[in-house]
Amino acid sequence: MSSRTTIAANVAGASVLAFLVLPIFAVVPASFNNASFIRLPPAAWSFRWYSAFLADPEWLMALLTSVKVATMAAILSVVLGTLAALGLERVSPRVRAWLLAVVISPLIVPVIMTGIALYYVLRPLGLHGTMLGLALGHTLLAVPFVVVNVGVSLRGVDPNCLRAAEGLGASALLAFRTITIPLILPGLAGGAAFALITSFDEVVVSTFLAGVQAKTLPVKLWETIRVEFTPVTAVASTILIAFTLLVFIGIKLVSRRSSQRHGGNVG
Repeated sequence: MSSRTTIAANVAGASVLAFLVLPIFAVVPASFNNASFIRLPPAAWSFRWYSAFLADPEWLMALLTSVKVATMAAILSVVLGTLAALGLERVSPRVRAWLLAVVISPLIVPVIMTGIALYYVLRPLGLHGTMLGLALGHTLLAVPFVVVNVGVSLRGVDPNCLRAAEGLGASALLAFRTITIPLILPGLAGGAAFALITSFDEVVVSTFLAGVQAKTLPVKLWETIRVEFTPVTAVASTILIAFTLLVFIGIKLVSRRSSQRHGGNVG
């Protein structure tokens, strides 16, 4: 009876997931449309709009800018988020709860308000319309994901491992590099993955911070949809989906290898 309940629950969950996700993947076949307008299913399959995307320097520049900004934001988020997570583990639970609420506040505040605030802060500093300004704005949104992921991994670290390293004469930095980092690697990879995806898919904050020389792919996609709705926008959407899937596959592989390595060491 329990097995039937489990199967029914899995089927129900899969059905809900399919209902939510499958409409998103509809843009993938639409990107292979040969016509000048989006049609599902395509009457004829073609790479026409992929060629148009690759031949347009504005689309390529937007894609390159998104990759650069996402990379910068991920690096900044992992560094700052890891330091914040380490600090939160060293304070009392009551103080930790208050500080954690401050750290994750960017996830609670409406994104449009965050975009407006960043615009008024970064513009006087000359960072508006720059990749650095975009990366800083995306970092603000991505740090909470890193803090949560790394915090979960830190709570799974056995303190006796660090005490043993210190007892053998290892410095705090050496113990952190050789013991803590390998043990929290899944959390670091998960936080980096969420930071990359958050930055690569962000459109609201990017709209406020983007400029002529620094325009991300989602911003370019939004501007194009407002003017014309051709299958080239489906190509851009497909690239966003493919990037997200590749990042999640990468984090899954990193987590699996880390688990196998630690399991082998324990055995």
